[in-house]
Amino acid sequence: MVEQSSEVFIIGPDEPVAAKPSGADPATAETERELAGVLAGVVSAERVPVDSHFFDDLGANSLVMAQFCARVRKRPDLPSASMKDIYRYPTIRSLAAALVAAVPAPVDAPLSASPSVPAPSPIPVPRPSTSRYVLCGTAQLLFFLGYSFFSGLVAARGYEWIAAGSGLVDVYVRSFLFGGLGFIALCGFPIVAKWILVGRWKSREFPVWGLTYLRFWLVKVLLHANPMIFFVGSPLYVLYLRALGARIGGGVTILSRSVPVCTDLLTIGSGTVIRKDSFFLCYRAHSGRIQTGPVTLGRDVFVGEKTVLDIDTAMGDGAQLGHSSALYRGQTVPDGERRHGSPAEPTRVDHVRVAPAACGTPRRAWFGIAGLLQLFFLYLPLAVGGMYMLFAQIPALGRRLDAATPSITSSGFLADALVLSVALFFGFVVLGLVALFTLPRLLGLAIEPDRVYPLYGFQYALHRATTTMTNIKFFAWLFGDSSYVVPYLRGLGYDLSEVEQTGSNFGSEVQHETPLLATVGSGTMIADGLSIVNADFSSTSFRVSRATIGPRNFLGNNIAYPAGGRTGENCLLATKVLVPLDGEVRTGVGLLGSPCFEIPRSVERDSRFDHLRTGGELDRHLAAKNRYNLRTMALFLFLRWLHTLALTAFGLASVSMYGVLGHVVIGAYVPITLTFTALYFVLVERCVARFRPLSPRLCSIYDPYFWWHERLWKVPDHYLNIFNGTPFKNVIWRLLGVRTGRRVFDDGCYLTERTLAAIGDDCTLSAGSKIQCHSQEDGTFKSDRTTLGAGCTLGVGAHVHYGVTMGDGAVLAPDSFLMKGEEVPPLAHWGGNPAVETAAAPAHPDAVGAAAVAATYSAGGDAATAS
Repeated sequence: MVEQSSEVFIIGPDEPVAAKPSGADPATAETERELAGVLAGVVSAERVPVDSHFFDDLGANSLVMAQFCARVRKRPDLPSASMKDIYRYPTIRSLAAALVAAVPAPVDAPLSASPSVPAPSPIPVPRPSTSRYVLCGTAQLLFFLGYSFFSGLVAARGYEWIAAGSGLVDVYVRSFLFGGLGFIALCGFPIVAKWILVGRWKSREFPVWGLTYLRFWLVKVLLHANPMIFFVGSPLYVLYLRALGARIGGGVTILSRSVPVCTDLLTIGSGTVIRKDSFFLCYRAHSGRIQTGPVTLGRDVFVGEKTVLDIDTAMGDGAQLGHSSALYRGQTVPDGERRHGSPAEPTRVDHVRVAPAACGTPRRAWFGIAGLLQLFFLYLPLAVGGMYMLFAQIPALGRRLDAATPSITSSGFLADALVLSVALFFGFVVLGLVALFTLPRLLGLAIEPDRVYPLYGFQYALHRATTTMTNIKFFAWLFGDSSYVVPYLRGLGYDLSEVEQTGSNFGSEVQHETPLLATVGSGTMIADGLSIVNADFSSTSFRVSRATIGPRNFLGNNIAYPAGGRTGENCLLATKVLVPLDGEVRTGVGLLGSPCFEIPRSVERDSRFDHLRTGGELDRHLAAKNRYNLRTMALFLFLRWLHTLALTAFGLASVSMYGVLGHVVIGAYVPITLTFTALYFVLVERCVARFRPLSPRLCSIYDPYFWWHERLWKVPDHYLNIFNGTPFKNVIWRLLGVRTGRRVFDDGCYLTERTLAAIGDDCTLSAGSKIQCHSQEDGTFKSDRTTLGAGCTLGVGAHVHYGVTMGDGAVLAPDSFLMKGEEVPPLAHWGGNPAVETAAAPAHPDAVGAAAVAATYSAGGDAATAS
């Protein structure tokens, strides 16, 4: 959807397109005329004045200007322009002067120039083999089935052994032994499998879907399924990574749940802190290949929240990387220096903002031991023995083990499943809300704001419990994107005393360190992916502080907002922006990029629906939206309960048939329920969408179409992550309506609007990447199609906006933000936030560049099958 600018000011027919400035050189004057002509073509106007402000005077917006930049880049006679240039130089005259000044002066050729040597042609890269793609998927499926069957066999034998106990004490002892041994086996098996299948990881490269990739995938899946992930933030997690081959010093604190896979390539010096939602995988997917490489962190390093450390990156002793930042391949941070931004650049901001405290090895050891004691003596016996007690004490379950019980087709079976599912599902909803509205406030009484506490103590344990409990995704999913999220967040402890209801104050993905110290001003609207960073950590201490988001703000997607953020009222914080921690408090402006720079808060085009946000119009439309949202919440509560009912019925059926089919039926439970879950929610989404593709749309948030679109966002899709790195992920995407090509490698990409996205053959979509085909800006909703050509690569954590086109073989660097309306040429490398054209990253010694891969696609011929 090309958004025509009907509000752009058009000058009279007698006025020149570009008046030559006094004293301007001919090159600048010519560039002015050409740029003005290009912009006039974009906005369908005859003429555009060269001194008019793009946003204030012409009423253009970022989508219009992105289309202007794309057309300029296609003109070989004009210097290239980016959106950052547009915001820095917002008139044709200033833009032309800046672009001309940035072009290097031509160098006279020597009299006796040597003949030019043509650049070597890219080495043709064979396209991935479809047969190898299918064989890899088959092997992955067989492994999953085998692992499920073996786990079911062990679980069934364990239950039989526990059930043979006599008395409560005997059952507890057996539960303790079986649960403890089972936990040790689940934690130890991935470690053993890694050393057997891989040995030590080394810097190398290999194609996806091959035998080497299969071994890589097996290790990755086992690591992600390891229960040690629940010990993130504990010294035990560091010991686990060491067992996998990582070289980690003492006093290291890791708070990110992003599991490093190639652990032998990870080096972390003592005293280092890695905040949550950070990627340091030691591998990356690039142009249909897996590339592994080292990530090296020195002593006392700080890595902020929502960061990406690409392979072959390093940080020296005492170095810092701020939140919402990235180190690209080959980047290093010298000792004691500070960086922020994507890609990272120097800054003076000190991101370690909490004083150290006494936290020695004994304290860390005791915290780890106490956690294990709780696990082995309390949680595991309750979980394992509790299963036996359920069958022993609940008649509906106990009857299932009796051979004389009626078959699964009887009315008694359905009644048992119905009663049990209602008790489980709605009991969780009611008791969960009661716990969330009471326990965090009680736990918070023991933690004083702005007081420094040592890590791994009583207050740290309470803080971890509060963070885990109040970030349960179910309730944010249920209440988000509606007026009812406000009382929910208030119940958690948010300070929303002056909030102004809009019906879309918060999305369904909001997280925080503690809800008791989060303040959001009146009239502020927040899209999905907000992380309120109201706790600071060093390697020995932590502190909670109030984070305040000012009134009348709008926050885009995927933003980390720290305590002390230097923004005030009436600010626009764009998607993936780096919220500043220094300088004056920004008010009445927009902030874009990492590091951020100022842009207009809004333009006239974005205020076309403002009349719906005040007075009687707001009251009427808000009431209608609230009624619609209530129906949506009721619908999805019913649909999720129906899913719980089906899983409960499958479970009871497995127990009933255990005496006939034995361990096979227990082992088949996980594959059957996973398949059912995927197909069930695919069907739900297609039904909600009425089996029709979405269309590009520009409307108000009070338009019933937007409410229906919000309903689509409610469809659960948590099951998608299970299929990452397998051909089955592409099958699911196609069922959901994505126009996806052949042999796409999806390592964890997320698509918000499936039917508006098109993905070409052999694309590579890295972990944490996102294709978002919509934008909500204050009260305006916009959506459009996004297309990725064949062989494109999205780096780790990359974010692609709506209305974007990437040509064949194009590459988007990690943690980049490709803004709406951008057109990336074939074979181009783009990176940064916002993304601009960059030089290709240095190649691995045995790597074949993305340009070679793209050249193969562009040639259109069939390449030899890779072995």
